[in-house]
Amino acid sequence: MSERQHIVVVDDEAPAREMVAEYLRLHGFEVTTCDGGASLRRAIARQKPDLIVLDLNMPEEDGLSIVRAVKQQLAVPIIMLTATAGAIDRVVGLELGADDYLAKPCELRELLARIRSVLRRSASAPAARPQATVRFGTKWLDLQARLLRDDGGNEYPLASSEFALLKVFAENPKRVLSREQLLDLANARDREAFDRAIDVRITRLRRKIEPDPAHPSVIRTVRGAGYLFSPGGTEAA
Repeated sequence: MSERQHIVVVDDEAPAREMVAEYLRLHGFEVTTCDGGASLRRAIARQKPDLIVLDLNMPEEDGLSIVRAVKQQLAVPIIMLTATAGAIDRVVGLELGADDYLAKPCELRELLARIRSVLRRSASAPAARPQATVRFGTKWLDLQARLLRDDGGNEYPLASSEFALLKVFAENPKRVLSREQLLDLANARDREAFDRAIDVRITRLRRKIEPDPAHPSVIRTVRGAGYLFSPGGTEAA
């Protein structure tokens, strides 16, 4: 592993972030410290880090929102630190793209081992090539142009919230997504309004993409659990 890899440590508690930063510097890393999402964004703009260590439990900006925003912008590994977040937060964080997590207070030697492990995996992983279009039943979703097209090239307008939902499903095929996960992954600004309208939006999407909207096979309802995008239509999940 090369020397002076750049780690950003994000924690609103100065003693905690400085302790982690000093330990990592002693082990050969370049370290930038941030007290929240705003300072993290400024740090990323100055220099892309090799890895981010992020405390999920910060008062001014939710850690999961930071994970989602960073992963939408950069392909950078994230290790979450959490003192109070439950299993659901950890699962959502991992589904949003975080690479590992540790409970606080953590043993610094274990954190160092996790950092080195994640960096090794990141270095050896092939670069992912994003899929430009995704098949949704009778239509194709163009992720770059944010358009829905049929096989003849005809375009079908999408509201921004409809595109956000289709994009979430495209990135999570054959996975049951709860309403809460859809809210997080779709980056809903008004969570309450978006939550109330999820069923309506999915009904509208089904009218646009399903071969038979009355019997949906592409975006399926999983009773008591949420929704599932089945790329093969009637193919089993």
